[in-house]
Amino acid sequence: MDLGKKLYELRKNKHYSQEQVAEKLGVSRQTVSNWELNQTTPDLMQAKEIANFYQISLDELVGINKKEILTTKVSNVEKLAGIILTILKIMGILFVLYFIFIIIAIISFSSIKTTVSNISQTIDCTLNNHAYEITLENNKKIDCPNCNEEMINDIEKFLSSNDIEQNIKEIENYFQQKGGICQ
Repeated sequence: MDLGKKLYELRKNKHYSQEQVAEKLGVSRQTVSNWELNQTTPDLMQAKEIANFYQISLDELVGINKKEILTTKVSNVEKLAGIILTILKIMGILFVLYFIFIIIAIISFSSIKTTVSNISQTIDCTLNNHAYEITLENNKKIDCPNCNEEMINDIEKFLSSNDIEQNIKEIENYFQQKGGICQ
């Protein structure tokens, strides 16, 4: 609704004439008529006096609907809250998936490490008509029930790496140097 119509309706609802309104506001009847016909508009101070005269707010006088503004603002806040909740849900899901991925990775690497650490190889060697069964694990652990302690110490000295194939070659060389053979 335009300001002129609003001024006209307010005056009619209070049963005032244009002369009565003009007298109360300290303006001419022609000024009130011009306002109602939207030929001119009251300045801010006059609008304030008009609002006081009709006992309404300036917002009501100029047609600002506070309820619409508040409803729009609340609606916007609700939309924003919905977006934020959606983002938080997505972040929560991603965090849980990340956590599950980390657990799976830890379990996978643990089982790989366990599998690798259990690799062993056995070699049969003969020295001075004596048979030796030597089991070598990838962590340089030697199991030889027939070997004496001196032999085990000698073998352990030249084992250089966790490469089980390389260490088997070193054991074969050891026995060949002593005049033995390995199969």
